[in-house]
Order: sequence, then structure tokens, then C-alpha cells
Amino acid sequence: MKILKYSIPLFCYLLLFTSCFEDNDDSEISASEINDFVWKGMNVFYLYKDEVPDLANNRFSSNEEYTEYLNAYTSPEELFESLIYERETIDRFSWITDNYFENEALLNGTTLTNGMQFTTIKRSNTDPVRYGIVLYVLPGSNADLQGLKRGDIFYAVNGTQLYYNSSIDNNYSLFNANSYSIDLGTYNTNGTTETDDDTVTPLGTSITLTKEEFTENPIHTSKVLNVDGQKIGYLMYTGFNGSSSELNDVFSTFKSEGITNLVLDLRYNSGGYNSKAILMTSLITGQFTGEILNKRFYNNELHTLFENDDPEYLLDRFIDNEDGMSLNSLNLNNLYVLTTSWTASASELVINSLSPYINVVQIGTNTRGKYQGSTTLYDSSDFGKEGANPNHTYALQPLIFKYANVDDNTDFFDGLEPNTYLNETRTNLGVLGDENEPLLAEAISQITGNGKLSTKSKSLIQIDDIEPINSIKGKLINDKPLPKNIINQLIFE
Repeated sequence: MKILKYSIPLFCYLLLFTSCFEDNDDSEISASEINDFVWKGMNVFYLYKDEVPDLANNRFSSNEEYTEYLNAYTSPEELFESLIYERETIDRFSWITDNYFENEALLNGTTLTNGMQFTTIKRSNTDPVRYGIVLYVLPGSNADLQGLKRGDIFYAVNGTQLYYNSSIDNNYSLFNANSYSIDLGTYNTNGTTETDDDTVTPLGTSITLTKEEFTENPIHTSKVLNVDGQKIGYLMYTGFNGSSSELNDVFSTFKSEGITNLVLDLRYNSGGYNSKAILMTSLITGQFTGEILNKRFYNNELHTLFENDDPEYLLDRFIDNEDGMSLNSLNLNNLYVLTTSWTASASELVINSLSPYINVVQIGTNTRGKYQGSTTLYDSSDFGKEGANPNHTYALQPLIFKYANVDDNTDFFDGLEPNTYLNETRTNLGVLGDENEPLLAEAISQITGNGKLSTKSKSLIQIDDIEPINSIKGKLINDKPLPKNIINQLIFE
């Protein structure tokens, strides 16, 4: 691969073109200079490089041809999107950002939010009217302080009825404001099991919500339940980020209480860092230290280099400590996981990777179906943050690998199927962590021996084909340092 061929004289060519952006110091930088970074980052790392002709190593015969190609795109976003392989079906998760500081904060759980995590529901596929339903509230957030709670229904924002016809024809931009009001209502089934005749009755109450910079603690709820003489641990975990020591402390409590079963609630967990998923699987078990948890697969060129120079990098293994911190592992043989279509990426890794080792019982609906991982690429000589181009803050977050468990299970595009299919319902969401909450109640009944296969609820939450509002895309972030000696072979060979 001859990337250096395009690097030495490129700046001279870029000066000839006028499409520019401004950096944080109001200094202009050409779009093509950023485009150069975009193409090279995708050329080295992109998982689906072999499927994208414009990323081929021999795509350009000269510097002039390469420069003309870059300048055909007026923005880095346009170029990036042109290099994505089958956006609607295969790569639904790669993204580009023009502010890597915000991207880093987002990946670590810090966002500008009012703390209301919700989605919209519909009565039927032909009715554009939408209602909001609160899924959960971030403890200590503005929404929490305003008294908002799971299951609350609202029908309007700033007095305007919500509607949704398509991803480009809706009024969900009302949620973009830093401050807005929601009008609350009650949901009525009108005594039938059909949803077409359902209505929402206004309560005459509105709540004003204000966004603020907020860091979510992914340990939303943890407790020990005593049911029929059994001690059952319950953990609602909303993101694979945050403090490892705090998570280890939760498992210390579980261990000291002598729990024999764990219910891991990942229904709204869209993923996070790979290292946190390894930590979680190792805390749940403990009897498999050193064994292969999962395998990684990169694009052909990168994968071959890893196989030849550092094959261990392609494996993730169970651990018994993290940076010297001994883990309070439970040595469990059974795990109950609560899932929805919002359960994605690192969450799916936990389920998929543990399944060959212990009995994993999945309750809920199919997960999202994201078996790929990404990393943040910066505009530097080795794509790390150190030495990043100071003239802009663009970064890439492309898919760079997919994973398989020790039994080689991967490519679960339609998600991981539950053992027990159970929908959340708009009329009975329940209280998270309460023994009577439907999904948790099903897990408890199976643990205590009173469970039976649940059927699909007729009053399920029918949602639009969108992410939950206030939720980042499903993510599995590679935070294992990329070996510079291997990356340099691709850049400077």
C-alpha cells in the first residue's frame, strides 16, 4: 500500500482549491485537507474496505487524480458517507464528527440532556399522530427534579401535537431546543385489545424541561431481591462506560449477600466500551479466567498483519483483575438478561460471548443486531489523538472490526433472539427494579420455578423505526490500543 505517495506533494495541490472550513481559532482549513484524512483513515481501518472500490489501494494512479477525487466532495461528511458500505443494511453505525471533544464526552456518557429518556408511540401504521412515553429518567437530572417518571405519557411539545410520517417528515425537531414544555396525558385503551381506538386524555398539566451538561451513571439500579427463599441480584445497566470500581463494588455487594442468580437489565443499553463488556462478563463468571471470550475480525489487509505480527490482539479473554483491581466475580452458571430492540453492541457482546460458557436466558425481544465495533480516528500520523492536526476537530468513528464468540457465532443481523418473548406494554411498563415489573417478574418466576413461556403482548409499544430519543447509536468502542508498529506498516509501507 502506497499512501505516502499521495502525502508528500498533496499540500501543494490542496492550496489550489478554495472550499474551506474554520477551526476553533477561526483559521481556515481546506475541505480537501480534511478529506485527505477521511480517505486515508477509511483506507487503513474500515471493516468493509474490500467492498468499497474507492478505498482500493490501487484506486489512484497519480497525485493529481487523488487530489481531483478529494475535491469532488464539498465536505468531509459527503466524502465519508460515499465510502460507507450499504448504509441501510450492513453499516448502520459508522459516523463522522466535526467536534471530537463532544464525541469523546458522548462516548463517556456526558451529554447535553434534560434526563428524560423516551420514545414515541403510535396507534397504527396509518396514523401520523404520535405520543411520547417516558422509558426512564436519569437520577439527579432536570427531569428527575421535575418529578417525571417512567410510564408518563405526553402528547404535545410546547403545545404542538407530535406527528411522524417519515424520517424527514415529522416535528421531532421540537426536542432540539434547550428548553421546552411537554403536555401530559393519560393513555386509554377504551376497553379493547386493539390500539386503533386508543386515545390520550389531556391532564391539563405541562412540565418545562431544561437541558444541562450531565454525566450519566450507567449503574441505574442495583438491588438484592429475596423471593421464595432465593437471593436474586438485579442490575439495570444503561451503558458500558463509567467507573469500573463502582461496578466492581456492586458485585461486591452481590457477592457478600450470597446471590445465586443475577438478572442483568440491558433493555435500554446501546453499548459502550469493549473493556467494560469484558469486565462485566468476568464479574458475572470468574471461573474462566484466561479463556477466549471473543474473537475479532478486521479488514483483510489489517487482519493479515495482526495474524502475522500480533495474533493475540485478535482475541479478548476473561480477566480476574483490571489494572491491579481484583474483581469481585460471582462464578455464576446462570444469567438472566432483559432485552429489547435497543439492546445493542457491547450489550450483545456480553450475551453472545457468555452463551458458550454458562446458561444465558434472554427475556424480552430481539436485540438490535450489531456485532461490529468502532474506534475514534484522529487526523495524526498514526490516527491517534496525540499529534492530531490542530487546525480542525474532525474525527471518524468507523466500524473497524466484527466479533464472534468462541463458537464463532457472529453476523446476527436480526439480533439475538430471546428464549422467552415478552414485549413491554404501553399500559403496564411497571417500575424498574420492582418485582412486579413484567420483564423482571418473568425472570423471577423462571428462577423460582414458576415461569412459563410468555406470549406477545397485544398492547405492545409500537414505535417508529428510530432510536429512542436522547440515545446514541448502538456502539461497541474499541479501547484496546492499536499497535503502532502494525499501523505504520499500512501507512508507510
